[in-house]
Amino acid sequence: MSSTPKNILQDNFGRDHAYLRISLIERCNLRCSYCMPEEGVPLSPKSHLMTYEEIYEIAKTFVKHGVSKIRLTGGEPLVRKDFPVVLEKLASLPVELSITSNAVIIDKFIEVLKTNNVKSLNISLDSLNRDKFKEITRRDNFEKVYNNILLLVKEGFKVKLNVVLMKDFNDNEVIDFINFTKTLPITVRFIEFMPFDGNKWDMSKMVSYSDIMNIVYDSFDETQVERLKDAPNDTSKNYRIKGYTGSFAIISSVTNPFCDSCNRLRLTANGQLKNCLFSATESDILGNLRAGNSIEPIIEKAVKAKFKVRGGMNTLEKLQEPERHNKNRSMITIGG
Repeated sequence: MSSTPKNILQDNFGRDHAYLRISLIERCNLRCSYCMPEEGVPLSPKSHLMTYEEIYEIAKTFVKHGVSKIRLTGGEPLVRKDFPVVLEKLASLPVELSITSNAVIIDKFIEVLKTNNVKSLNISLDSLNRDKFKEITRRDNFEKVYNNILLLVKEGFKVKLNVVLMKDFNDNEVIDFINFTKTLPITVRFIEFMPFDGNKWDMSKMVSYSDIMNIVYDSFDETQVERLKDAPNDTSKNYRIKGYTGSFAIISSVTNPFCDSCNRLRLTANGQLKNCLFSATESDILGNLRAGNSIEPIIEKAVKAKFKVRGGMNTLEKLQEPERHNKNRSMITIGG
């Protein structure tokens, strides 16, 4: 009798991990303050980064064990010189492919994305104000990004805008962003400011789920705000203003974590597996692959070690202890 193969992507809490986020590069053409410390970060030498062949081999193993969705992140994934080759290789696997980008240069890749069946894009945009955009990204690219978002919509891509909210900086733009969905078929996702090494996080800068909804109800009558059905394993709570073409959502990783239904794993550009965005521990997939070892036991051990909630930070008190974040990477070297 043949025994049923064990599911190496199921953790000790019964969560099956079918979604792999792969960071292609640590570099970025923006310098967002919540993602990268102002002084920059030490980057991995090129020889320490996964080649496109290694990315494909690792991805193939995950797909064999049940991964059905792969998202490519960075840094900014499009600044990787062999990005089209990586995309083409991964498109040969039976997975849904998607990308997170800042959209600065995405207009050059429209045909490459279409050819490789990429239909969904997450675009990072934290302000609809040019001066604020420049302040947060430390680059003057607002018009380029704005026009590229409109181009993506015109070209038929499903676009989600990721907006990291920070108190007294861009929280006064919540309604502007929601009104952006009035005629555009996009989803604006408001994300609670999260702690990472070097981003000077503290609770006072965070705009919570309840804060955001209070802002919404100050501008719209409750009968106008429609709660939408969330997709399985969704990280966001989804809403729409009645009569609007698009929708908005809130990702409340800090105040209202979605850990119970988490199905995500992250692979960093230098081949380390993180079982949780908040986790300070990593498992060396690339080193074992290069040494000729099977990576399946490494993957299984990492998945089984996953905490039930936020990398073990199961209270807001623990989340506010700075030393817990200092052991984690800066967001740019994790992958969005």
